[in-house]
Amino acid sequence: MKYAIVIPDGCADERLEELGGKTPLQAADTPAMDAIARAGVVGAANHVPSHLPAGSDVANLSLLGYDPDAHYTGRAPLEAVAQGIALGADDWAVRCNLVTIEDQVLRDFTAGHISTAEAHELLAALQESLGDEHCRFVGGVSYRNLVIVRDTAGPPPFSRDTRTVPPHDLTDQPIDDAYPRGPGSHWLLDRMERSASVLADHPVNAARRDRGLRPATHVWLWGLGKAPALEPFADRFGVRGAMITAVDLLRGLATLIGWPCIEVPGATGYTDTDYAAKGRYAIDALDMADLVCVHVEATDEASHEGDAPAKVRALEQIDRHIVGPLLDALRRRGDYRILVSPDHPTPVRIKTHSHGLVPFAYCGMGVQADGATSYDEGAAEASGPRFDRGFELMRTFLHR
Repeated sequence: MKYAIVIPDGCADERLEELGGKTPLQAADTPAMDAIARAGVVGAANHVPSHLPAGSDVANLSLLGYDPDAHYTGRAPLEAVAQGIALGADDWAVRCNLVTIEDQVLRDFTAGHISTAEAHELLAALQESLGDEHCRFVGGVSYRNLVIVRDTAGPPPFSRDTRTVPPHDLTDQPIDDAYPRGPGSHWLLDRMERSASVLADHPVNAARRDRGLRPATHVWLWGLGKAPALEPFADRFGVRGAMITAVDLLRGLATLIGWPCIEVPGATGYTDTDYAAKGRYAIDALDMADLVCVHVEATDEASHEGDAPAKVRALEQIDRHIVGPLLDALRRRGDYRILVSPDHPTPVRIKTHSHGLVPFAYCGMGVQADGATSYDEGAAEASGPRFDRGFELMRTFLHR
C-alpha cells in the first residue's frame, strides 16, 4: 500500500468577483484533483482551533495527524529543528522576518522576497551588533530567519502568555498596535527597534535600492516557543513517510515525526518553484517510503500578495505537474490512497491566513465514491464528511 498527500498551502478561499464569483479552486483547471474527487470522498476539515493562531504551524501539525492542543509550542522551534538546532529545556526560538517598514506601515513582510544570500549577510551584521553568546541570529531561507535565545545568564522572561503578531497579517497596515505584548516583550521590541540602525546603510540594502528593490529596514520578531516533542509517525500510524517541501516549517515538522526531507533542486517556496521537479521527486520517493507528502507554498504566497490569477495558475501547475503524475504512478503500482488538502484558508481578499474549514479529497483502495464531481469549497460543503477536529482526518485517510 502506497500513500501520497499533496498540500497546496492556503489554497482554500472565498468566491471572488474578479474570478467571476468563483473561488480560485473553482476557477482553476484541475482535472487530476477533480478525478480524485469523482473517484473518492470530498469533505471539509478544521485544522486550526479557534483559540490558536491561524498559522501553517498549527494547521500542518493537525493535517499530519497531531492534536495542536496537545503538541503545539510555537512556530520558530519547528524551524529550528529543520536547521539542526538543538534547543535546551530553557531555550527559546524566535522567528525573525526581514521586513520593509515605511512611516510605521508594514509594506512588505518579505523585504521584496530578499535572496537567501542577502539575508545571511544582513543576519551576520545583526549578530555582530545585537547578538551575544545568549542571543544568536540564524539565517534561514530568504526572509524567514531565526533568533535563538539561550538560557545561560538570566533569559528574557518569555512565557506562553507572550503575544506576537505574524507580519504577514499586517501587510499595508500600521504597526503601532501590533508590537509584542506580555512577558519578555520589551526584549523583543528592543531588538526590533535597534535593527533599523544596523540595516539602514548596509551595503546589501544600498544595492537593493540601486536596483529598485525594497530594502530590509527592520527585523520583525514573532512565533516564539520552546522545543516540542512529537511521537514518531511510524509509531503512531504504522506508516513510514517522507517530506518534500521548500520551507523550514515543514522540514522541522517532518524531522520531529521521523520523516526524511527530500531536497528538490529548483524548489523555492514561492510561485516560481519547479513544480515538475517536485512531482518527479515525489514519484521516485515512493520507492523508499510508504507515504510521500508534497507541500507547495506557492498558493499561500499568491494569497499574501492578493494575486488571485497567480493563485489560480499555481493550482493548475500543482495539478498538472504534481497531483496528476503522482496519481498515475500510484495507480500503476497497485494498492494506493492519495489525499489533497490545504492546511488553512488564506483568502486573497485579506492577504493572510484565517480560521475555518478547508476542503479535502481522497481516493484509492477501499474508498467508496460519494458522488462529488469536483474538488473545491462548494463540493466540500455540499457532501462528504466533516472533521471539526482536523487531526482525526489522517487516521481515516490511512484507514487505521
